[in-house]
Amino acid sequence: MTSPDTLQHITLHLARCAEFPEGSDRHGYSFRAPLDGRGHIDPLRWKETRPHCVVRRFWAGEADRHGQLIHKPGGAQGATWAFDYDASTTRDDEAGYRLGDHAFVPGEYVSIRDDAGAMHSFVVHQVEG
Repeated sequence: MTSPDTLQHITLHLARCAEFPEGSDRHGYSFRAPLDGRGHIDPLRWKETRPHCVVRRFWAGEADRHGQLIHKPGGAQGATWAFDYDASTTRDDEAGYRLGDHAFVPGEYVSIRDDAGAMHSFVVHQVEG
């Protein structure tokens, strides 16, 4: 079994957009996930460490939200990576756009659809672990 100590700590910051032309380090996500040698989320190791794959959503002016990194059916390649803040409902899930295809390497970009349906781009700010 994979140890939770092998998980990487990943921080995403909001990328440049109309509202934040310089991006924002006060809007983003901090989460733990198992990455392979290329920086992609490793679904087999995720299954072994799932309870430890936690997320914190930080958004200026709002309370932090805490949840889990989940892998659910549907989306590209038959499954979607998402952040889930309440296991009893899917209304609050924030799905990543093809997160399984993206390398979590500082400077790379990823997109996440918030629970209201708006898509936001984020830059990988930091990967530790």
